Amino acid sequence: MSRMTLRYGSKVVTRRLILLLLGVGLLIPPGAASAMGAAGTSPKATSSEAANPINDQGSSYDYRSNITAVVPKVPGLSVEVLEFADRLLLRNHTGKTVTIYGYEGEPYARVLANGVAEQNVRAPATYLNTNFYAQVTVPSIASASAPPKWEVVDRTGEFEWHDHRIHWMSPVPPARVKDKSTRTLIFNWNVPIEVGSTKGAIAGQLFWTPENSKAPLAALIVGALIVVGGLLFVVFVRRRRARASIDDGGGAGADAAPTEAW
Repeated sequence: MSRMTLRYGSKVVTRRLILLLLGVGLLIPPGAASAMGAAGTSPKATSSEAANPINDQGSSYDYRSNITAVVPKVPGLSVEVLEFADRLLLRNHTGKTVTIYGYEGEPYARVLANGVAEQNVRAPATYLNTNFYAQVTVPSIASASAPPKWEVVDRTGEFEWHDHRIHWMSPVPPARVKDKSTRTLIFNWNVPIEVGSTKGAIAGQLFWTPENSKAPLAALIVGALIVVGGLLFVVFVRRRRARASIDDGGGAGADAAPTEAW
């Protein structure tokens, strides 16, 4: 085997290796890479809820909050859970003011009919919601009985907030979770709201839901690494054999480039 044959064979294996790696990348589910990165990050990596709440102060992939009802049911009003069990996002296109109430029944935030979102800086919830476990000192200006003082925070008809009523308030799993591999209802939750002059609520449930997708993903990655390792071994063996053949002076017609089907 000539040096030309060696180079050509190496190029074939290298091209196959590149295509294999690209194929592995396409097989990994969307968002899996970011989830893996987040799972490997220390909970103390960030101190800001806005930066990445799922990595902050105890938020866990094993919990899921699901909305079961929004009352009153009004066209243009929608609510969704963000980051599994971390935040709520309310969108108001009802033509009415939607008010969200805090933990002591105080007006906490509202989205006006014109899309302006405001937060009450005198509501204790405004400060308690800045920390995952509400481990903050509420300033003296905040009181559930104080008249609201509204501050504009958005103008798109949306309001997003961390709410302690929708997640588990401890790093220790709840006593209800007897088997960590089984989906378990932790509690039902309720966030009071008002649409126009009609009182209502966002209702939901918190579940312990173990992340089962990690095992198949890990198996996929391990399998890909085994295949890549095998190809690298083939390259290594071919090179050693080619060098041995050259050193022995063998290989008639060595300058002829081999053909190899793809």
